[in-house]
Amino acid sequence: MKKVSSGIIIAILLILVGVSIYIYRSKHSSTTVNEDSRNFKFKDTASVTKIFIADKDGNNATLTRTTKGWMVNEKYNCRTDAILNLFEVIKHVEVKMPVAKTYKENVLKYMSAQALKVEIYVGDDLVKQYYVGHETPDSEGSYMLLTDLESGKNYTDPFVCFIPGFKGYLLPRYIANENEWRDRIVLNYIPPQLKQIKVQHFNMPDSSFTIDLNSTSSFTLKNAKNSEMVFDELKMKQYLAYFQNISYEVLITGKNKKLTDSLSANKPFSIISITTTDMKTSEYKFYNKQPSATKIPEHGITYQYDPDRLFLQFANNKEWALIQYFVFGKLLITSAYFTPLVSVKK
Repeated sequence: MKKVSSGIIIAILLILVGVSIYIYRSKHSSTTVNEDSRNFKFKDTASVTKIFIADKDGNNATLTRTTKGWMVNEKYNCRTDAILNLFEVIKHVEVKMPVAKTYKENVLKYMSAQALKVEIYVGDDLVKQYYVGHETPDSEGSYMLLTDLESGKNYTDPFVCFIPGFKGYLLPRYIANENEWRDRIVLNYIPPQLKQIKVQHFNMPDSSFTIDLNSTSSFTLKNAKNSEMVFDELKMKQYLAYFQNISYEVLITGKNKKLTDSLSANKPFSIISITTTDMKTSEYKFYNKQPSATKIPEHGITYQYDPDRLFLQFANNKEWALIQYFVFGKLLITSAYFTPLVSVKK
């Protein structure tokens, strides 16, 4: 009897040990999976070499780190502000809470149709892959779902994510549209790069002019009839300095074909032609914009054209942009600008 009792006790103990081990492993495994499924953050952004972002509309942007900075789709330089905003969320994103079970199915269904896909690379290695969905009802977070890189499958649980200290949702920082990544700089020349600047005003042809740069300190100014003009040297140097870091406001290429076709059918009111020292010439064509219907006439003036904005065609007539007079107006001067000041005799 004692032997039988001892055997039963040992068997029960073994069963209890086995159950304990199973429970421990299950809890440990569950905790590990839960932690892995919410690990969106990648702190070492300095090591990131490539980021791929794609939406459900077929837009995609591959951002690549180069010796000259970040480029999008190996075509254009990226906006510095957009890169900084993206890296802030990559480095600091946190999980605020898991999605409630009652909303989980709907969130996943919506994400499958609308979410952006994000891939982060270090060298050729994929180090993070996740999906960024719509904003939460309070607009202070976004739904996100992480991928298990070992299995290649997505985790089952989405989370509400945010940046500590930032009020707002995260989706706008992940841009899939190529054009929205583009650096907005249109003109960025310094005098050593310039050979000639020609400004044609078709509404005021006599005010057109040409500047020939013989060197960085020697210039020739000619009027519309190609005759040399006397000019104020300080004004000349100031004007040439204006051609640096000039940006458009909004790129409209491909967004409104009816508008751009209509503009193309008309003659621009001004053209600036820039020839660089390698003898390449670029033309920048300026078109008036119709005034906004909400623009209130000031001091009894009814505007024929928008006094604040206009359109620009550039890059060999391939690109269109909305620009501001405040930014470009200083380039669209007349030849009278260079007239030397006459000293007044006492």
